[in-house]
Amino acid sequence: MTGASQVPGGPIAVVLKGYPRLSETFIAQELLGLQRRGLRFRIVSLRRPTDRATHPVHAAITAAVDYLPEYLYQEPLRVLRGWRAARRLPGWKAARAAWWRDLRRDPTPNRVRRFGQACVLAAELDPAVRHLHAHFLHTPSSVARYAALMTGLRWSASAHAKDIWTTPDWEKREKLAEAAWTVTCTAVGRDHLATLAPDPARVALLYHGLDLADFPPPAPRPPRDGGNAGDPVTIVSVGRAVAKKGYDDLLDALSLLPAGLAWRFVHIGGGALRDTLRDRARRLGIADRVEWRGAQPRAAVLAALADADLFALASKIAGDGDRDGLPNVLMEAQAAGLAAVATRVSAIPELIEDGVTGVLVPPEDPPALAAALAALARDPDRRATLAAAGRDRVRSAFGHEAGIDRLAARFGLGPGGLADVA
Repeated sequence: MTGASQVPGGPIAVVLKGYPRLSETFIAQELLGLQRRGLRFRIVSLRRPTDRATHPVHAAITAAVDYLPEYLYQEPLRVLRGWRAARRLPGWKAARAAWWRDLRRDPTPNRVRRFGQACVLAAELDPAVRHLHAHFLHTPSSVARYAALMTGLRWSASAHAKDIWTTPDWEKREKLAEAAWTVTCTAVGRDHLATLAPDPARVALLYHGLDLADFPPPAPRPPRDGGNAGDPVTIVSVGRAVAKKGYDDLLDALSLLPAGLAWRFVHIGGGALRDTLRDRARRLGIADRVEWRGAQPRAAVLAALADADLFALASKIAGDGDRDGLPNVLMEAQAAGLAAVATRVSAIPELIEDGVTGVLVPPEDPPALAAALAALARDPDRRATLAAAGRDRVRSAFGHEAGIDRLAARFGLGPGGLADVA
């Protein structure tokens, strides 16, 4: 395919929204784990990268990367060639009929783009590929589904968060019926999708987990208690500045912290709302205590976690239904030995037991969030107790090796090597 490197591909094509992406390191870690187990695959990306940095895990992945036309008008001749070739494929009529049914229910330019990208994918696909796997149940799964119908290949999907909660039920039902299997990374997501699948057993829970080798025992943290203006308690949060992350609520909570408490807040992440949040911090009178670091490579994120005293994430359900699943940053913070304050949203209670492995507060409740932050900022011993329990919880239940082994088995990768893709 156009844009592919010289690295040989394999029998699996993995369809992604974009690659590489700083905000989707969990996918890259999964791919690296599969690569280390001997799975041969190539990556098909619907978008070219926009992040200026990458994580070391991206450099370790040796799979070829193919970029489809991000917008059809940008590569009209390639799209035309793909359409002509796709029309000769055995499943063209079935794919066109499925797309036409979808378009009538969702008459958007994005739906047209999905089908055009699928035509290019099907036409240019390496003949060695015999299975398509899509990350996210919305656009990438549409492209994989249409291409699979055209070529007669099987396809599967990994569902995550936004794709589960913002995709219409009719679309999820049809994709779950056609996919060979689907995995998702939270119990709450699995339970929801199982109600829509023709066979609930075809939707499996598979936590992403962490590569625990990245998180050695943390160094002891200074016992800051917010009483020294020259050595404030550092509260850190990592996440994109988007509505579901609740940074407006978190800033409001920070503004409610007691006047005598010495604190600073560090935010890491890009996102469309960063300027709006900066303005909010200024209006709240806390801008001089807030540091906006933008998107950062993994090493910088881990360094920030090591330097902080407390982690905060104020996730909530956005107006369009979008919400977090189980944020990897929460697991990373706890694995790094940080006490965490978060909200009771989606799958977060699957990780944090309130008062035992962290603190949970209701979403969209800045006063409750402020009270939790203030109490922990003043109590380094309590932070240390929660941090130790949270780290033990992550290490006992959220290492990624078991999940990757299960995923590898679904791709037919066993002790004897790659078998028929199941």
